[in-house]
Amino acid sequence: MTYQETYAAAAADPEAFWLEAAKGIDWMRAPERAFTEGSGAYGRWFEGATCNTCYNAVDRHVAAGRGDQPAIIYDSPVTDTKRTLTYAELLDEVATLGAVLQDMGLGQGDRVIIYMPMVPEALVAMLACARIGAVHSVVFGGFAAVELATRIDDAGAKAVISASCGIEPGRIIDYMSLLSEAIDIAQNKIKTCLILERDVHECELVEGRDINWAEAMAAARAAGKRTECAEVKATDPAYILYTSGTTGQPKGVVRDTGGHMVALNWSMRNIYGVTPGEVFWAASDVGWVVGHSYICYAPLLAGCTTLVFEGKPIGTPDAGTFWRVIEDHDVRVFFTAPTAFRAIRGQDPQGEFVKKYDLSGLRTLFLAGERSDPTTLAWAEAQLGVPVIDHWWQTETGWAISAIPMGIEALPVKHGSPGVPMPGYDVQVLDDAGHPVPNGTLGNIVVKLPLPPSCLPTLWDADARFHSSYLAEFPGYYATSDAGILDEDGYLHIMARTDDIINVAGHRLSTGAMEEVLSHHDAVAECAVVGKADELKGQLPLGFFVLKSGVTQAPDEIAAELVKKVRHDIGAVAAFKLAVCVKRLPKTRSGKVLRATMQKIADAEDFKMPAAIDDPAILDEIKAALDAKGLIG
Repeated sequence: MTYQETYAAAAADPEAFWLEAAKGIDWMRAPERAFTEGSGAYGRWFEGATCNTCYNAVDRHVAAGRGDQPAIIYDSPVTDTKRTLTYAELLDEVATLGAVLQDMGLGQGDRVIIYMPMVPEALVAMLACARIGAVHSVVFGGFAAVELATRIDDAGAKAVISASCGIEPGRIIDYMSLLSEAIDIAQNKIKTCLILERDVHECELVEGRDINWAEAMAAARAAGKRTECAEVKATDPAYILYTSGTTGQPKGVVRDTGGHMVALNWSMRNIYGVTPGEVFWAASDVGWVVGHSYICYAPLLAGCTTLVFEGKPIGTPDAGTFWRVIEDHDVRVFFTAPTAFRAIRGQDPQGEFVKKYDLSGLRTLFLAGERSDPTTLAWAEAQLGVPVIDHWWQTETGWAISAIPMGIEALPVKHGSPGVPMPGYDVQVLDDAGHPVPNGTLGNIVVKLPLPPSCLPTLWDADARFHSSYLAEFPGYYATSDAGILDEDGYLHIMARTDDIINVAGHRLSTGAMEEVLSHHDAVAECAVVGKADELKGQLPLGFFVLKSGVTQAPDEIAAELVKKVRHDIGAVAAFKLAVCVKRLPKTRSGKVLRATMQKIADAEDFKMPAAIDDPAILDEIKAALDAKGLIG
C-alpha cells in the first residue's frame, strides 16, 4: 500500500489496523480488541491482553533460532572498547540479572531508578526490570543529585541501579557521590543499590546499601538462578520517563507495555525500513526517549542489532567518529540529532572526514530532537549521498508523529519539514481559540484524540496534571506545545515551541524561521534566536551564532550581514537587529539548545541551572558576549 492508503486505513478502521499490527508481538493473552473507549483519560489500547516486553525483545529471537545473531554492539571511543552481545548472551544476562533483582526484593509493579552511563549493562538493566514486571525510570547518568532525588521521590522507587562513573571527553563523572547525595536529599529512602564497578574508576561501596553487580551476577550463576518472564497487563506501565515541567517539578511520562511494543515494532519496518538482522544505530543516550525507544526497545523487538555508543560526534577523537562507527559495524540506518550534524559541519565543513570511510552500506539518515534546518539537511545529503529524513516526535509519544515512512513509501523530502503525519496521528493546526487555520498558516499543532498506541495514557501519579498539561487547552485534542503549519501537500512544518513564538509589536513570529535564515550564511555553523524583552515592541529577536572552523571574516561584519539577510528574507516586520557571535551554544546532553535559559540571561532574569546542561561554563560565555555588546537587561 502507499502512504496515503496506509494512513487512510488507520484512520478509517483503527481497530483493525492496530489489531493487525499487534500480530507482530507475541502475547501471553492476545488482545480481543485494540481500543477501549471510556477507559482512562481518552481510552486504552489492548486492555485485557497480557504480555512481556523482555520476552519479545530477547527470548523469542533465541527461540526462533537466532541466538547467535548480535543483539548489542558496544563501541566506546572514550575507553577504546568494543564488545558484542549475541541474543543468546543477552538472554543469559537479563535472566540472571532478573534473579538478582528478585533477590533484592523487587517484583511486579516496583519502581527501579536506573542511573547509568552508555554501556550495555544499562540496556540489560532495563530489560531485566521488564522481565520481572518492575517499572524502570532511567535518569540520565550524571544528572545533578537534586534532580535525581526528585525522581526517586516522585516514582516512589524501591532501588537504584547505577555505576561507579560516567566518562566524558577529558573527564570522569563520579556517579557514586551524586547518588549518595541524592539518597540523602530524597524523602523516599533507598535501602538497596546495585552498582556496576567500571575498570576506569573503581568506587567504595556503602556497606549495607550497595551490592556489587559483578559479584551478584557471579553468585546467581553459581547458584543456577535465572528468572522467567512475568505476565503483565498490556496496560501496566513499562516505564516512567521524566521530562521537564513548567513548574520545575518534572513530569513522569508513563508508557503502556502492550501499546509500546506494538507501535515500536511497527515503526521499525514501516518508518525506518529496517529488517531483522540489520544494524540500526540511534546515537542518543538511554536517559532520553530516543534511547528508550530506539537504542533499547524497538531494534530488539524487531530482531535487529542495536548500537550502544559511548562518545561524542566531535572530539572522540575527531569529526569522523560517526563515519568510523558506521563503517566498522555496517550500520544500515542511522538516527541522531541535527545538533550533532551542525557540530560536525562546523568542524569539517568540506566533509573531508566523510571521504575517509566506506559508508556504502548506509541507506538512510534520520534526524530528530530539534528542528532540522534546511542547510544542515542539505549538507548531510550532499556528504552522505543517502536520503536524510527529519522526523518529529516527543517524549510523550515515544515514536514519530510525523516522518517520511521509508518502509511504506519514500515520499519526497521537503527541507524544513519533518514529513507527513504517521498512521494513528490526526494532526491539526488550530488558532489560540481552538479553530482550524488554513493550510500554510502558523498555529498550534494538536493531535485529535485518541492518541495512537505507545503515547502516554497519563502522567505518573498525576492524572489531573496530565489533563491540565495536555488536554485542557484544546478539548478533544492533545496539545503538543509546538507551533507550525500544515502545507497544501499535507507536510508538517514545526517552526518553534509555542513559547518560542515571539510577539514583535503584535506580530506573531517564529524564531525557527529566523534561525533558518541565519543558518544559510556560509560562515555560520550553528545559531539560535530568542525573544528579548523590549519596552516599545514587547519583544525583539536576538540572534546568537557560532562560526565554522577556519572562518576569518570579522564577527561584527557577519552579524551585519545576518541582520540584512533576515530583513531581506522575512521582512522589516521581524525587527531583527541584534546578532551576537558566541563560542558555543548551551545545550542539554541530548543536544537541545537551551533557548529559554539564553533568553533569561538576556533579560537579566533569575534562572535555575538546567539539570541536563552539557557544560555550565557556556552560560558564562553567553553572558560575557551579551555584556560586551551592552545587551543584558
